[in-house]
Amino acid sequence: MPSTRSSRPRLADVAARAGVSTATASLVLRGRPGPGRRARQAVLDASHELGYRADRSASLLARRRTQLLGVSMDVRSPFHAELIEEIHAAADGLGYDVVVSPLTRTHDERRVVETLLDSRCEALLLLAPGLSAAQLTDLAQDRPVVAVGRPVTAPGVDVVRVADDRGVALAVEHLVALGHRDIAFVDGPSGTISTLRRSGYRRAVRRLVGPDAVHVVPGGATEDKGAAAVSLLRGRPVSAAIAFNDRCALGVLDGLRRDGRSVPGDISLVGYDDTPLARLGTIDLTSVSQTPGEMGAAAVRAAVERLEGARSHDVEVLLEPVLVVRGSTGPPPNRTMP
Repeated sequence: MPSTRSSRPRLADVAARAGVSTATASLVLRGRPGPGRRARQAVLDASHELGYRADRSASLLARRRTQLLGVSMDVRSPFHAELIEEIHAAADGLGYDVVVSPLTRTHDERRVVETLLDSRCEALLLLAPGLSAAQLTDLAQDRPVVAVGRPVTAPGVDVVRVADDRGVALAVEHLVALGHRDIAFVDGPSGTISTLRRSGYRRAVRRLVGPDAVHVVPGGATEDKGAAAVSLLRGRPVSAAIAFNDRCALGVLDGLRRDGRSVPGDISLVGYDDTPLARLGTIDLTSVSQTPGEMGAAAVRAAVERLEGARSHDVEVLLEPVLVVRGSTGPPPNRTMP
């Protein structure tokens, strides 16, 4: 009958093959000083011959460390998917692993956080968290917490985000430079992110066009909300629209085409997040990028600084957005490019 014992070589096997104690083998494999040249070479040779791999989990548990970063995300957000990939890359570079707990129809944010805590995550990176400042402060009493993409004022909580108001202002400036004066903003859901993007739109339009040119339309964060907002754009000769995010913009694009209007021939359109769909040739959406590579790296760095004692004070990392111009924006009707 075949043995049920694992064939994976253990530290004791390496020590026996090398003719040294397990303590000496452990020191060599961890790169610690002490063992002599011959003993060190014997352990390394034995490790190679046996195909030994250190049990990282056991080692971390012995040091009461897991080196796991817990990340929450909304599975419906294409931007979050990109951000998770960048967080993984940044964590790998610093010797940490990532546990992702998704926010879904049946898992609210509290349950998502509980899952990450049950997984013994040492720090929490919460993407656009909806938890209150008090709840975030409470979480941060026991572990580093980084709020990613949302401004938060909560003691003990670090923040990494893009200047959302500046991002929308870049879109307004681009459209005004093309000659647009009737620019609508299709709003997002209630919350601080929508408030920042809306205020950026209002300030930029008032500065560049005039106070009477502000036109905010109720919308949302999804395609259906964007499509529903199209009917509200019919009551004014709007020549351009900026949507709360790319998903909303795709809904606006679909609604406009169903109305028989072309983009950018009849209406120019700008999204926010610069998601992979925006880059498709059939969509070709001008959009504001939140620079997910920079954001992911900054979020991981903020958590690791806390974990490794490099910093104890709170920080807010404010990143600059980038407008990516594509084919969904052009001059208003009956006007050509200068």
